[in-house]
Amino acid sequence: MWTADEIARLCYEHYGSRLPKQGKPEPNREWTLLAAVVKIQPTAGQACDRSDRPVQVTKEVVSMGTGTKCIGQSKMRKSGDILNDSHAEVIARRSFQRYLLHQLHLAAALKEDSIFLPGSQRGLWKLRPDLLFVFFSSHTPCGDASIIPMLEFEDQPCCPVSRDWASNPSVETNDNLEAPEDKRKCEDPESPVTKKMKLEPRTPDGTAHRQSFGSEERGPNPPNVNSSHLTAEELASVTGMTPSGARVVDVYRTGAKCVPGGAGDSRKPGAAYHRVGLLRVKPGRGDRTCSMSCSDKLARWNVLGCQGALLMHFLEEPIYLSAVVIGKCPCSQEAMQRALFGRCQNVSALPEGFGVQEVKIQQSDLLFEQSRCALQTKKADSPGRLVPCGAAISWSAVPEQPLDVTANGFPQGTTKKGVGRPQARSRISKVELFRSFQKLLSSISEDKWPDSLRAQKLATYQDYKEAASTYQQAWSALRKQAFGSWIRNPPDYHQFM
Repeated sequence: MWTADEIARLCYEHYGSRLPKQGKPEPNREWTLLAAVVKIQPTAGQACDRSDRPVQVTKEVVSMGTGTKCIGQSKMRKSGDILNDSHAEVIARRSFQRYLLHQLHLAAALKEDSIFLPGSQRGLWKLRPDLLFVFFSSHTPCGDASIIPMLEFEDQPCCPVSRDWASNPSVETNDNLEAPEDKRKCEDPESPVTKKMKLEPRTPDGTAHRQSFGSEERGPNPPNVNSSHLTAEELASVTGMTPSGARVVDVYRTGAKCVPGGAGDSRKPGAAYHRVGLLRVKPGRGDRTCSMSCSDKLARWNVLGCQGALLMHFLEEPIYLSAVVIGKCPCSQEAMQRALFGRCQNVSALPEGFGVQEVKIQQSDLLFEQSRCALQTKKADSPGRLVPCGAAISWSAVPEQPLDVTANGFPQGTTKKGVGRPQARSRISKVELFRSFQKLLSSISEDKWPDSLRAQKLATYQDYKEAASTYQQAWSALRKQAFGSWIRNPPDYHQFM
């Protein structure tokens, strides 16, 4: 039906042809990250779920985002007009919500080319049954999915590891690891791990940590153990080996920090540095952020859907991703599964229509040309430091103003004096998406509104979010059973109208 390379190639071509030069990295000096949502639709007379023969499909990018930054807590605004999180995955998802709003406009106007069909209840819509959505990211999501083993024999550290090891990577080496200093700066899948053990571990989500090793000393062969029968402490006493016999020299680090007040990393040297499965926040430069890691956000979307609370008012069921495709970078299938849905597998008592989605995870062999790794390869012999691009680009498959280029959470070029004006809002900011939602609502006669919008007087963004009762019930169940330490913005940040 489709392959990971086809999805990656489509997204890279779209990035090159449909996104403007404005907002893209400065050549040979800056790098960025890319994410997108791709709509998969079978050609006429076929269905996506047919497994007895190949299905011919059309693939279309419906949203795209680039970006590497997020703002600190002190820069957050109660007016909803700033983007708190501009990591590519989040920009792509918010752009996808803009696309869904447009498609609901088409459905409400009874246009046949909408992706939605009338649902069984008044005012509700459902996705056409032959459609699928695939999420693409040029890199491993920051946070839990980025904590993957680094094996001594890897030239391209992307090979699969044992499921048992990935779920409990507590083996540690005798090497000394300095505490991490840098934040989300780099992604470098090309750096080989040398047998002399003089190496600089990289994080798949973009953080470099310096490491200093002495000469390598091998002890006797470790006993044959299965990590699934050992506690983390028992496993840590074994020299650094996976159950398959490969020597683990370290783990790729994530720059995302454990949620304050909750369980934390051990910060022990080597492979025991991180604890897996924990909720994490994205790092800031001095000013702590309130943005959860992309691994955590993807896990949430795999339970609550990508549409968010507002659009749930108009939908019979959440809009789920069917697959996640990762570009060429350090990546572990098992760590991705653990991070994106394994942590939520025991969540139960969800409202009808909601469920934990075990998304299909695939990896492409195609490298994003403006990733840090690709640029390092190009300018291997050239001096000069590579830096992350400060801008973020949003693109949605909508007819009016599909593009949005931002920096520091506002449209690029916004001055301090301009902040607060309508033209100083990103089209995917909370307040602008809320405005689009209200415009959709006003285009529908009140007698055709869904019941959730008819029962009470609603005014603020917070009012409308809270009134999406099934979504809020699902979110409450997820927090209570799996994500109890999730950082939530205070209600006064959602009181705008």
